[in-house]
Amino acid sequence: MFSTLDMDMTEKQQRNDSSLRKTIVVKLGTSVLTGGTLALDKAHMVDLVRQCAELKKLGHSVVIVSSGAMAAGREHLGYPALPNAMASKQLLAAVGQSQLIQVWESLFSIYGIKIGQMLLTRADLDDRERFLNARDTIHALVDNDIIPVVNENDAVATSEIKVGDNDNLCALVGILCSADKLLLLTDQKGLFTADPRKDPDAQLIKEVRAIDSTLRKIAGGSGTTLGTGGMATKLQAADIARRAGIEVIIAAGSAENVIVDCMSDNPHGTRFLPLEEALENRKKWILAGPAAVGDIIIDDGAAMAVINKGSSLLAKGVVKVSGQFARGDVARVTNKQGDLIAKGLSSYSSVDLAKIVGKHSKDIANILGYDYGSEVIHRDDLVVIQD
Repeated sequence: MFSTLDMDMTEKQQRNDSSLRKTIVVKLGTSVLTGGTLALDKAHMVDLVRQCAELKKLGHSVVIVSSGAMAAGREHLGYPALPNAMASKQLLAAVGQSQLIQVWESLFSIYGIKIGQMLLTRADLDDRERFLNARDTIHALVDNDIIPVVNENDAVATSEIKVGDNDNLCALVGILCSADKLLLLTDQKGLFTADPRKDPDAQLIKEVRAIDSTLRKIAGGSGTTLGTGGMATKLQAADIARRAGIEVIIAAGSAENVIVDCMSDNPHGTRFLPLEEALENRKKWILAGPAAVGDIIIDDGAAMAVINKGSSLLAKGVVKVSGQFARGDVARVTNKQGDLIAKGLSSYSSVDLAKIVGKHSKDIANILGYDYGSEVIHRDDLVVIQD
């Protein structure tokens, strides 16, 4: 029989083991799944599945964000010549999504692993209740030892409700499932000091602690003919995820054992460290959910207060309003140079806000005939973007 000390040690070990268990989101781009060809590379996909199975054996949870639906659709239909229209893309996605999920299901079944499909659009994240429903679903799958396989619902998504690319989608999925790590697999080894395809002296950046304008300039544009995302969108995704307390790794999907390797202290690719103080849940939704529909331009004093003091945004510090938005909509907050400072839920519509620009809070009720509080954006509804 165990002594009391033995039982205490066993319980302590179980708690320690539990604390070591991580939730890892793995984003697989089209270029990774096809190996640069026009068809799914099932030989490589089965190796990726093997690595996910290995992580699960170690006690970790895995969530897949999978591109490749349109590529699978083209392959299944024999590469038809279709007009360059939204309907054609939706047709390919509608056919290909079922083909893609069948491939994933057959490959994971080799290791006795069940999967569950989740198809999302921006509309599922914009609405707070739908966001919470999606979060509950993905947690239920993970808690029942089922790997969620997530993709954007391209068969029904229009430009207005699309997340736009699976890089940013996976950052939002990372927030939904409270991930510890986000692995962005691509056809590049990571983020370099310059474009390695043009500059032979470009060096791999192994670790990033802050994302600034210099790093964004280095990331540049898309630079790939496969899929919809490039290094710039991966940097955007990394910035969103790390603000939610998620470590991000950008690495080559072809690198040996790259998924398992992400758990090491020296992983393949570029590692983005999470911010030490992660956002609370409401602010995670503001960061991940609604797209901003307008701009609030503020003066230097207000910018300093928002960034350095965690202050609410007052009308006195606003110098201009751009775009049209309603009370409760998400607006971007920028300085006079156009640099993004924060995102937040505006207490006033753009029409009302334009009337109280630069005014003291005590004057709002006299100007509008009513007020919704002294803050244009309360600090509890404000997510600072600039480090």
